[in-house]
Amino acid sequence: MTKKDHILRSAQVLFGREGYHGTTVKQIAETAGVGFGLVSHYFGSKEELFLQAGFGIIDDLLGRLRAAADEAPSGLKAVREVVRTYLNYTQEHRNTFPMLIRCSPFSDVENLAGREEIAAKFKEFFDEIQRCVERGVADGSIADVAPEQTASIIYFNIMGTVRTRFLTPYDMPDLIEETLEFVTRAVARDA
Repeated sequence: MTKKDHILRSAQVLFGREGYHGTTVKQIAETAGVGFGLVSHYFGSKEELFLQAGFGIIDDLLGRLRAAADEAPSGLKAVREVVRTYLNYTQEHRNTFPMLIRCSPFSDVENLAGREEIAAKFKEFFDEIQRCVERGVADGSIADVAPEQTASIIYFNIMGTVRTRFLTPYDMPDLIEETLEFVTRAVARDA
């Protein structure tokens, strides 16, 4: 792992644990084991580091979602695999994923261009789910639904599950499996 990678990972962990405003560049440098100047050299500002750290998580997750969807034999199974992959990813990355939950990207980024970048990046999640829903409607595995709205509802179910797992004291060991079953039943074409 390069020094730049160590900085990004340290930033992801600290932003997730302490929040954007509770994390300093000095803390990130110390956690990464690099000099303060190296952080500035690679990223310029705390805000740019925040954006790149968040986008790194999103890009990694999107790559996995797309691969899972592409391997599925039907649109319904693609939706199911996207939901499963997303939820499992959050559990596998318990130290870094909270950055996307804890830090409100729209309130913590002060420049409008950064907010627009974030909105476009998050829209890719909706677009991927919508692509799977459209595929399922076309192949007959998903009921005749409005793909855009259905993708939004599926994503909101994913986010509710993730937030429950990370932000509440409730121990619901079967929550991921229940979410998968709920989403599948909700969109499947009746047999």
